[in-house]
Amino acid sequence: MNFRDHFAQTAETVEALTRNGETSLTNYYGEQSDFLRFNKSAVRQPGSVTDCEVTVDLIAGKRRTSTSLRLTGTKDEDRTRLEHAIAAARTALEGAPQDPHLAFNAACQSSEHVAQAVLPSKNQAVEAIARTGNGRDMVGIYAAGRIAYGFANNLGQRNWHESDSFNLDWCFYHAADKAVKANYAGVEWQDTELDRIAGSAAKTLSLLSRPVKTIAPGGYRAYLTPSALHEIWSWLGWGGFGLANHRTRATPFLRTVDGTGSLHRQISVKENTVEGLAPGFQSDGFVKPQHVDLLSGGSYRDCLVSPRSAVEYGVKTNGANEGELPQSIDMAAGTLARDRALKELGTGVYISNLWYMNYSDRNNGRVTGLTRFASMWVENGEIVAPLGVMRLDDSIYRFFGSELEALTAERDFIIDASSYGRRSVDSMRLPGALVRDFRFTL
Repeated sequence: MNFRDHFAQTAETVEALTRNGETSLTNYYGEQSDFLRFNKSAVRQPGSVTDCEVTVDLIAGKRRTSTSLRLTGTKDEDRTRLEHAIAAARTALEGAPQDPHLAFNAACQSSEHVAQAVLPSKNQAVEAIARTGNGRDMVGIYAAGRIAYGFANNLGQRNWHESDSFNLDWCFYHAADKAVKANYAGVEWQDTELDRIAGSAAKTLSLLSRPVKTIAPGGYRAYLTPSALHEIWSWLGWGGFGLANHRTRATPFLRTVDGTGSLHRQISVKENTVEGLAPGFQSDGFVKPQHVDLLSGGSYRDCLVSPRSAVEYGVKTNGANEGELPQSIDMAAGTLARDRALKELGTGVYISNLWYMNYSDRNNGRVTGLTRFASMWVENGEIVAPLGVMRLDDSIYRFFGSELEALTAERDFIIDASSYGRRSVDSMRLPGALVRDFRFTL
């Protein structure tokens, strides 16, 4: 399916069905994806998906209704579906309540972004996966292809975003609850990079047969991989950067805002839309800036501001989504060479992955979670034993503040692997972090 032509056709149809006194907003989503599910290093379930979904909002005064439907790509059938959906939305609009924070872009800021990537063919992907897992129990999922977003309104605005990407998310399984998690994602497939990641994971896998070491609760020197930081930032993004959370004082960065605390000067984070996979516009038609500085030099800089928050608090929107969640987090790199991380760690804990993250004290930036997969005990710069599952409970003002020693010069590009309903376009560029004292409670 040619998504671009189909979007143009859909937008014209909705505009034609919009009556005087109404404003229509059309949000279009298209996806063509290949999926490969595999275990024991063999493909068990190949598949391909072509999907197209459209959401139409009707606005009259301060009233608004929304309807979503899937389209077929057949002109007459799609028109019939849109006619029925818009008629139902118009009926619902009559009884919709007034919305004092309703906002949409009436300035007609059109835009276009098309980013074609170097993706492997299905056969190339299968061959690479088989080679990577040769002789090992490899389990995971590969997803790749094109994702397209479009926005249109009956005022003449048109926005288009189209990008290709791949995401290979897998584990090397050892036994019982022991496995090594790995990920390779991006927009330009390179066999050498996959081999590097797989080689590192295989080396760790070979160590999982050693007896498990148990350490007492307390503070330990630690190295957190980019994957571990991905879990931390994924959680901090919920309620961390939105204007509404800041105005209601429900953000883990509250102390950086009120001046009672700060992060390490190495901590700089931005919403880097121009280098991410997410579209540069949102569902009300507002265009996002190329980037928003969220944290800089350890201090808080700007919030993500949705159109609704902009109306409620009397400020200008920067095109954030309704939940004011970051989609393209970019954390600045440091100077520590990645291949020196274990040597610089010396003796302590190597944390490969985290999960079940939550706040234990949101306003003081304290988070809790569990180690997952291959977290290891390191002595004199060498991994000596796998560790059992541990629970962390520590503050960002410590591990991203007073106790942070270094960030790696190399960063990983991590794409959210979720595909429930549609493939995610959320992404992060993250270094690893060396922490002087990282606290575990059990």
